Amino acid sequence: MTFSKKCKVQELAKGKDTMGNLPRDPTLKDIIDQLSCTIHVLKDWLENLERFVCTSLPADAGCPFPPGPGLGPGALATAEEELKATVLQLRETVVQQKETIGSQRDAIRELTAKLSRCESGPDGWRKGLAKGKDTMGDLPRDPAHIIDQLSRTMQALKDRLESLEHQLRANVSYAALPHELREMLQRRLGDLERQLLSKVAELEDEKFLLHNETSAHRQKTETALNALLERVSELEKGNSAFKSPDEFKVSLPLRTNYLYGKIKKTLPELYALTVCLWLRSSASPGIGTPFSYAVPGQANEIVLIEWGNNPIELLINDKVAQLPLFISDGKWHHICVTWTTRDGMWEAFQDGEKLGTGENLAPWHPIKPGGVLILGQEQDTVGGRFDATQAFVGEMSQFNIWDRVLKAEDIVNIANCSTNMPGNIIPWVDNNVDVFGGATKWPVETCEERLLDL
Repeated sequence: MTFSKKCKVQELAKGKDTMGNLPRDPTLKDIIDQLSCTIHVLKDWLENLERFVCTSLPADAGCPFPPGPGLGPGALATAEEELKATVLQLRETVVQQKETIGSQRDAIRELTAKLSRCESGPDGWRKGLAKGKDTMGDLPRDPAHIIDQLSRTMQALKDRLESLEHQLRANVSYAALPHELREMLQRRLGDLERQLLSKVAELEDEKFLLHNETSAHRQKTETALNALLERVSELEKGNSAFKSPDEFKVSLPLRTNYLYGKIKKTLPELYALTVCLWLRSSASPGIGTPFSYAVPGQANEIVLIEWGNNPIELLINDKVAQLPLFISDGKWHHICVTWTTRDGMWEAFQDGEKLGTGENLAPWHPIKPGGVLILGQEQDTVGGRFDATQAFVGEMSQFNIWDRVLKAEDIVNIANCSTNMPGNIIPWVDNNVDVFGGATKWPVETCEERLLDL
């Protein structure tokens, strides 16, 4: 008989409750005896419990059946089922033992509290215990040593309980789980995997839609940027690079058939006109063709030309009038010519002074609309077939055309730079003049440069 059983028999004979209930008038000796019995009972339970703790085996190790003849597959299956039942029963037993141990821990804490109260009680109890016998046989007579010994014993029991709990957790492997639990876990894992794949598919769809939206947004952005760039280009072309839109000159330094300027606007039908411009040239022989206007069926609708050793000529509908102008000295000169269809009357001004007049120049012929106006070249066809020998060599600026005959005082004021009167049909502005073949546009203030030429 173990100590715990012996202790239980003795206490039952004395009429005491071994589960922690003491008599009505307990002595310290009774409390110590009860604690000793309880501790030994717990030790016996722990020893029984430790016998059920098994060492974990690998999942593929199999069951350690002893070899024996005639052990067929049916016997193995039966043995395996019995082992499973035994394992389940052991697990239930372990759970019950753990619950019992928990309740015993509470009993130990309660007894410890009672012992502390007894220790602080009357001095007669401590003296009676000092004169009495050691009923436990393995505790010292000093109460302080008794308390210390009980504390160490209870701490050792706690450590063994914790060790057993760790071993139980370590021994519960996947291979030792019941078949139903394994199937449930597999189903759960399969469900989780399907949910994960579904979520991945949804993310792929969202990524595809986002890519399409991004592509469409990128295309819209590029379209908007292209439109902005075109608008900026238009504004750059429309805005003059010069201090003022009319303060520039066109330079045609070589006598070729490919250097020229072109007026973007065309002429309406005209019954009178005034053409004024500043020009500077020292070309010889002849300065060439400062400007020409050609329409379908008539390449010489309006032409101002000095060709070879001939004087400067004004052509209207291929009819010619010679002008008494002398401008090939390499200085800036202001030139104006007027014409009206009534009697074909014309006038020629140089630097504000009228130097010539005449009539019968293409009388009653209206200037045809929709032609091409070229600076620096004489046209044999509309807009082309230039002749290098008739090309203008030099610089020109402030080319303006009005649809009326200007008064002499207006021409004088323009020539003296006392007034700025742009043409109401063709004004001299940067965005209305294109240059080709190496012709260039430069900033200039003709009035200031004219003063330098004096």
